[in-house]
Amino acid sequence: MKALHVKLTSTTSLFLMLFLISSCRSPQKMVESGDYDRAIEYAVQKLEGKSKKKEKFVRALEEGFSKATSRDMRDIAALKNDGAAHSWQKIYSIYRDIELRQELVEPLLPLIGKAGYHATFKFVKVDEPIKEAKHRSSEYYYSKGEDYLKDARLGDKNAARKAYNAFNKINQFYPDFRNKEKLTLEARHLGTTRYLFKMANDARVTLPTSFEQELLRISVRDMNSVWNEFDMKPVEGVIYDYDILMRLTNIEVSPEILKERAYVDHKEIEDGFEYVLDNNGNVLKDTSGNDVTVPRKVFIYANVIEVYQNKFARVGGRLEVFDRDNKSLIDTRPITVETIFENYASTFTGDRRALSRDSKNRLGNSPQPFPHDDDLLLEAAERLKPIVKEEASRFLLL
Repeated sequence: MKALHVKLTSTTSLFLMLFLISSCRSPQKMVESGDYDRAIEYAVQKLEGKSKKKEKFVRALEEGFSKATSRDMRDIAALKNDGAAHSWQKIYSIYRDIELRQELVEPLLPLIGKAGYHATFKFVKVDEPIKEAKHRSSEYYYSKGEDYLKDARLGDKNAARKAYNAFNKINQFYPDFRNKEKLTLEARHLGTTRYLFKMANDARVTLPTSFEQELLRISVRDMNSVWNEFDMKPVEGVIYDYDILMRLTNIEVSPEILKERAYVDHKEIEDGFEYVLDNNGNVLKDTSGNDVTVPRKVFIYANVIEVYQNKFARVGGRLEVFDRDNKSLIDTRPITVETIFENYASTFTGDRRALSRDSKNRLGNSPQPFPHDDDLLLEAAERLKPIVKEEASRFLLL
C-alpha cells in the first residue's frame, strides 16, 4: 500500500504541474493578469494558419487587444496632459507599440471563430501621431544638445559629451535633422580628452638618437576611444589636455663579463656484467645450471670547460601625467626594464655519457660577439613600449 501511495502522489504531482503550466500558458489568464501583449502574441501564434480557429483564442486576442489599446491611449493622454517636452520620447514609443500590435493582428482579419464568433478590433490611426511625436522628440533633444553645447564651448567636456548623446538620440527619429550632424561632430571634438606622449632624459647619460624614436613608435590606435585620443607627436592645431611623460632617471649598461670555469661531470653507469663466485671461487650456478651474473657498475667522468658571457642594460624612471590647464602633476608610476645578453659555450674531454643535461645543451655553442651598448638600449626601448602603454591605460581608469 505504501508503494501505491507513492505512485499516486507522484502521478498527482505530475498532473498538477501540467495543469499549472497549462494555466500559465492560457491567454485568458494573461489578459486577466494585465499581461496583454504576451496574451496577444500567444493567441496570434495559436491562430495563424489555422482554418478552424478556436474561439477561446479569438476572444482572448480580441479582449487583450482592446485592453492594451485602451491602456496605451490613456497613458498617451496623461503624458500629453502633463505637457513635459521630454515625454514625447515615451509617447513615440507607445504609439510604436500600438502600430506593431496592429500590424501583428491585421493579417488575421476578419477573425471568425470556428463556432461563428466575429471578433471586433478598433484600430488607431497612428501615422500622423507618430510623425508628430518624432518631430517633437527631435526638437527636444536638439534643444537639449544646444544647451549643453553652450557650456561645452566654455570648456566643459562633460557637457560636450551630454550634447553628443542628445544629438545622437535624434538618429532614431530623423538622422538628417537640421544641422544635427555638424553639431554632433562639434560636441565630439569638444568632449574628447587628448594626450601627448613625451620623453625626458634626466639620467645624464647620452642615449642613442634612435632610442627616443623607438620609444615614441608606440601604436596607440587601440588606446583611442570615443572620448580619448593619444598622439606620439604633437599635431598642429590640436590643443592637448594632458602630457604623458616618460622621465628616464636611471640608464645603466654593464661591462662585458667573460668567465671561464672548469668542472667535472660524473655518473655511475652499468657497463656489462660480472660473474658471481661461490665460496670456493668458482662461478655460481643457478638451479638450471646457468652462470649467475650481476650488472657491473662503473664511474665515468667528463672534464668540462665552460665559457660564460654576460652583459645587461637597465633603463628606469617614472611615467608622469601632467594636467596642462593647471600645469600640475596628477599621477606618477615607476617603470624599469632590463635587457640581458647571456651566452654559454662548452667543450669537454672524457666520456660523453657522464655529461649532465645542462652541459649537453651547451655543447656546440661558441663564444658570441658582445652586443653594442646602443643595441641593448634599443632593445630596452622596445620592452619599455608595452609597459608605458599599460600604465597610461591605467591612468584612464582613475
